[in-house]
Amino acid sequence: MKSAKRIESLIYTVRGQKVVLDTDLAEIYGVLTKALNQALKRNLDRFPEDFGFQLTLQEWTNLRSQFVTSSLQTIDAKEDREFGTARKY
Repeated sequence: MKSAKRIESLIYTVRGQKVVLDTDLAEIYGVLTKALNQALKRNLDRFPEDFGFQLTLQEWTNLRSQFVTSSLQTIDAKEDREFGTARKY
């Protein structure tokens, strides 16, 4: 399990909401990002309506620049998609 400090470093503020990226949640739970998102889509009725949202290109670009600048994490090229998906924390 990840340390509390490590998990805190994965929380970002987007649209005034504290969120964790799907790639980070998948890593925490030890599953592929694709599997995490498929499980969410199959079980939408189990989550609040605003649980997840697609980042805009600008939001994704801004977050990616934060990753490089702060060195909090790197994005694995295999996990990197056109845009990220955020999950409300």
